[in-house]
Amino acid sequence: MKKHIDRFKVFLKSEQGVSPHTLRAYTRDLHEFSLFLNEKPKDIDYLDIRSYIASLHHRKLKKSSISRKLATVRSFFKYLHREGYVKKNPARLVSSPKVPKTLPRFLDVDETFALMDIPEGDTFKPTRDKAILELLYSAGLRVSELTSLDVIDLDIKESLVRVKGKGRKERIVPIGSKAMEAIRNYLPERISLKKKSPALFLNNRGGRLTQRSVRRILVTYSRMINLKGDIGPHTLRHTFATHLLHEGADLRSIQELLGHSSLSTTQKYTHVDIRYLADVYDKAHPMAKKDK
Repeated sequence: MKKHIDRFKVFLKSEQGVSPHTLRAYTRDLHEFSLFLNEKPKDIDYLDIRSYIASLHHRKLKKSSISRKLATVRSFFKYLHREGYVKKNPARLVSSPKVPKTLPRFLDVDETFALMDIPEGDTFKPTRDKAILELLYSAGLRVSELTSLDVIDLDIKESLVRVKGKGRKERIVPIGSKAMEAIRNYLPERISLKKKSPALFLNNRGGRLTQRSVRRILVTYSRMINLKGDIGPHTLRHTFATHLLHEGADLRSIQELLGHSSLSTTQKYTHVDIRYLADVYDKAHPMAKKDK
């Protein structure tokens, strides 16, 4: 099965344009699947895959993890079927476990402003970090999109950024005035490193900043103002979408800004909005206060 996995990896990287993080996850899942069955793909049927899923349940893995691993196997067999290596996709007959829907974590306006205000100073690191925080919130970028940005992707005059999303899909996203100000303050400090990297966001050695480093920056600053929960780059993406919805933006516009291929992915923010409205009601309505 190894040669088929290797071909699938080439397909994912060259034709699908998946991120290195996604590629590692697919590879890890498929090697685990291969070790469990140790058979040629053409000899695997849906009962074999069900046995594999049952073993994951026996190991007490989370339903979300099991669902992700099954999705990997489905994608793998879909590729094999398309290429003619197998006659059908046996994984299509295996049901995914029902995963409880969770509402995305987002920051309120005060928390967001407090987070943006933490980096102080006019040297390389604080100006870079402030630009990162402001851009993540202003444009709703994925962390992979942020770290893949090059300086050439910025249109400073028009306050726009060209973003390379999932599946190599590009979109143009507007940048708010605060984020543009932070970027303008950062660029001279970036130039002072005298490195030839095309990357917009650099580390102290002049190399492209990694996704892990960006997550570390978010965790560090969120702890400094005692934000509760797991705060990361995706939290600011959720915050961006939720705040737009609160201010009356329609879902189609938010879908375009986020780069979602399906509106159903964007619709989860309506649930967040309903929860927000319920909280506002509980805090503000006289009868709600009386009931409490």
